[in-house]
Amino acid sequence: MSDSTQQESGDGAEPAVEFSLSGVRNGFTEGTPIALGVAGYGVVFGVLARQAGLSVAEAALMSATVLAGAAQVITIELWDTPVPVLAVIGTTFIVNLRYALMGAALRPWFSQLSPAKAYGSVFFTADENWALTMGKLRSGSRQGAYLLGSGLAMWVFWVLSTVVGAVAGSVVSDPATYGLDFVLTAVFVAISVGLWDGKSDLGPWVTAFAVAALGAELLPGRWHILLGGLAGCLVEVVRFDS
Repeated sequence: MSDSTQQESGDGAEPAVEFSLSGVRNGFTEGTPIALGVAGYGVVFGVLARQAGLSVAEAALMSATVLAGAAQVITIELWDTPVPVLAVIGTTFIVNLRYALMGAALRPWFSQLSPAKAYGSVFFTADENWALTMGKLRSGSRQGAYLLGSGLAMWVFWVLSTVVGAVAGSVVSDPATYGLDFVLTAVFVAISVGLWDGKSDLGPWVTAFAVAALGAELLPGRWHILLGGLAGCLVEVVRFDS
């Protein structure tokens, strides 16, 4: 990884996006507190994985290669013998469709990076470090490696907490007893505070929430996540154009 790789921005009006070791370090350092919060959710996944019959190594391998908390928990809920492959793949695909929107939001900055750096970074994208990175880039930072650094922090603590949960799986029968099921909600609420740009965000946020809540009541599966995101984006596009 180069320490000073830079490319010129397309219109030359803004400084080029950098991809440097300092960006990785900043992302890792600033992403660690969020990663520690998400680790509580990783413990929950580890407990559920063990209860579903996975070994500690299998649970850790899934966390290391998938890195998608919601999709992993849903997959474990569907886990059976034999594994319902089509149901697992289809459900995971639907749950993770939101990453298409998240990746599109990164394009103004990541289009200036090489494919290896851009796609290598987005592998480590989780909801939490994506939100951190968007806040960082929108504030004027040109650290293109921030997503990778914060994602590495997420990855390390996610895998470690999965191992902890899997080892403790026989002791913790119900994660809700210890409030661990609320950890991810608390993390998202904390992140949303930093993304709030003022009253102009109220329309898209309220629309996304209303559509997602309505979709959760009326539709099966996790379609409400994607629909809420699309509705919020549409309102923002209409507001921006007007």
